[in-house]
Amino acid sequence: MENVHKTLPRDVFLYLLSIVTLAASAISAGVLLFQYINIYIPDILQSEYQPPAFYYKDIVRNTLAVLIVVFPVYALILRFLSKDIAKNPEKRELRIRKWLLYLTLFVAALVIIGDMVAVLRGFLQGELTSRFILKSGSILLIAAFVFFYYFKQLKDTEISPALMKIFSRMMIAVVGAIVVFGFYTAGLPQSQRLVRLDEQKISALQTIQNQVIEFWRAKNRLPLNLEELKSATLGITIPVDTQTDLPYQYLVLGNLKFKLCADFETSFNVETKDRAISVSAYPDPYYSGYQYWQHEIGDTCFERTIDSQRLNPPVPKR
Repeated sequence: MENVHKTLPRDVFLYLLSIVTLAASAISAGVLLFQYINIYIPDILQSEYQPPAFYYKDIVRNTLAVLIVVFPVYALILRFLSKDIAKNPEKRELRIRKWLLYLTLFVAALVIIGDMVAVLRGFLQGELTSRFILKSGSILLIAAFVFFYYFKQLKDTEISPALMKIFSRMMIAVVGAIVVFGFYTAGLPQSQRLVRLDEQKISALQTIQNQVIEFWRAKNRLPLNLEELKSATLGITIPVDTQTDLPYQYLVLGNLKFKLCADFETSFNVETKDRAISVSAYPDPYYSGYQYWQHEIGDTCFERTIDSQRLNPPVPKR
């Protein structure tokens, strides 16, 4: 019994840490399942001003980072505590242990109730029934794992090692499947790096495009090349391709027409809406969001025609 009291502070710390990691793991798993449903079962009620797939995939990437770090810590703590209870059965009757287990259930219940309230609120606001059913099922799945384990722990009888092994393997398999599907949905780190590089290129082309328009508005003609644009634009640097350190291609096709070219590592289709393409300062009909920056892998050019009726250059003063 003396050995039990010596290890009590350590056990309290581990149980408290298990509460935190359980809450973080349950919330992360729930968020990921919700985002998978949002991505693969889209709702027309979603905002038109934010590309839905990109918005949800960004949440997936951030939440994956949390789950990948926190869940293994939680699993290791449970493994250690289970072995410790098997080695010291008298710890099962400690009042502080039961208090901490009930506290764990209390925190888990708050998380699950909060998720159910959020899901039901979305359903009452008109969310698709299929999405409501799947999200509710996701919450029930998480609740089943949590409450099964901790209610078993609170019973006075010893838990069968075979049963706990099956439970542990099922829990790890489910979380592993959620993580793997997250990488499938959001993309591997290597592919995401290429996507980010291409987004940088689009942003650079947007900057050059806007500077060309400002040049035309000031001089009523297009710049002959990027060097002329650079010399005429004081205090502004013309972007270059960060991969090659070379300037982007700019060609004049007419009095009001020009094209910009870049070499891309990935393809971007407007239908997927999975890129963070910013909105230009120049509204329709000249420019209309990210659809004008669709591209395939390799060298792609974007032709632009200035609407002289909409973007009239200022009349010079006499």
